[in-house]
Amino acid sequence: MSNTIYGHHPVVEAIRAGKPVEKVFFQQGVRGELEKEIRHLTKEFNIPLQVVPKEKLNKLVKGAHQGIVAWLSIVNFLPVEDVVPWIYEQGETPLLLVLDGISDVRNFGAICRSAEVMGVHAVIIPQNGSAPANEEAMKASAGALAKIRLCRVKSIFSTVDYLKESGLQIIATALTERSIPVYEVDFAGPTAILMGSEGDGLHPKLIKMADQVTKIPQATDFDSLNVGVAAGICLYEALKQRKSTTQKHFPPE
Repeated sequence: MSNTIYGHHPVVEAIRAGKPVEKVFFQQGVRGELEKEIRHLTKEFNIPLQVVPKEKLNKLVKGAHQGIVAWLSIVNFLPVEDVVPWIYEQGETPLLLVLDGISDVRNFGAICRSAEVMGVHAVIIPQNGSAPANEEAMKASAGALAKIRLCRVKSIFSTVDYLKESGLQIIATALTERSIPVYEVDFAGPTAILMGSEGDGLHPKLIKMADQVTKIPQATDFDSLNVGVAAGICLYEALKQRKSTTQKHFPPE
């Protein structure tokens, strides 16, 4: 991969320089100061760390990797604690999309494409268990991944708490007894929409933390919609409700 770096000093310097590191792979069984340094840096800079066998690293790169390989992201990750105040400072009403466990790269890219088109201020993903922001995701997003603000967080739960404290209502998308049709949700105020993976859906704790739970009505009992399609529908409903009052984001037709 063209965005792969390896070796002790290149990886450490990239992290310290603030390069957008997507993920670090560290060799299983390696101990000592190198392990301590890498664990400290990845924790400090909020970078996913995966411990793997030496054979895995040998497959990733051909050179002398010294027990460490890193993937550089093609996008920059922004702290959500910086993004939310900035939105308010612009005089705008926050609309955020929080993705819980969206691991399919194509779905992730398609969702980011819809988010950019529909005026989402930022997409929030977890540090672990999320699809990588790589070339495939960029292609699936039709380039939108390079424009949308992307925040990577250690804990979705803590982030949702922060968003609630910042005045955002939390709207979870799930099929529960609490769920109301998406067109009955008021998206006009500061809002964060939570979406889960197709396989597992949203974590039950996130559903409990939500102010409201919504669903997309279906004409038949066929299996639920693809998460990328569902995201587009929910975001369009938010766009439709906000369009008359947020001309800065959505110019008149």
